[in-house]
Amino acid sequence: MADKLSHQLSHQALSDRGVTFRDITPEDLPFLQRLYASTREEEMAMVDWSDRAKADFLQMQFEAQHKYYQANYAQTSFQIILLHEEPIGRLYVARWEQEIRIVDLAILPEHRDRGIGSQILQDLLAEATRRGLPLRIHVEQYNRALRLYQRLGFQKIGEHGVYWLMECTPGEVLL
Repeated sequence: MADKLSHQLSHQALSDRGVTFRDITPEDLPFLQRLYASTREEEMAMVDWSDRAKADFLQMQFEAQHKYYQANYAQTSFQIILLHEEPIGRLYVARWEQEIRIVDLAILPEHRDRGIGSQILQDLLAEATRRGLPLRIHVEQYNRALRLYQRLGFQKIGEHGVYWLMECTPGEVLL
């Protein structure tokens, strides 16, 4: 409870901009699927599949990812990012004893590049600093957000296929 309260209080700069958070519900699944599909648009544009085949593939991938996250990240805050009460993204964060792990951070394309993701990351970095824990995330090597993570002080500490495990430790935070 204390972790959740301190996490909510750290979002003051975001709430001043109309950005709030709430836990996901089963009713959010259509939005979450649409959000997931938006993160794969560039990739899907390169395959010569029918729109139906792409939609079916993305639905299957979303369901597999969602089930995996729910089953394997028990101590995780699964939240919807809201802008003026409208869903614009998701933030999944695991707060473990030895680290804070960003399981997933995604924002709809029309709301990217407005500083919302940067502010969320800065809030999480501030929380990690207060708790004396590293903040970690897996990032695809070709993800356009990689530069943002690097600018904020994240460094590659491992590799798993196309994903880099990146970390920012409290002493390296560049707020």
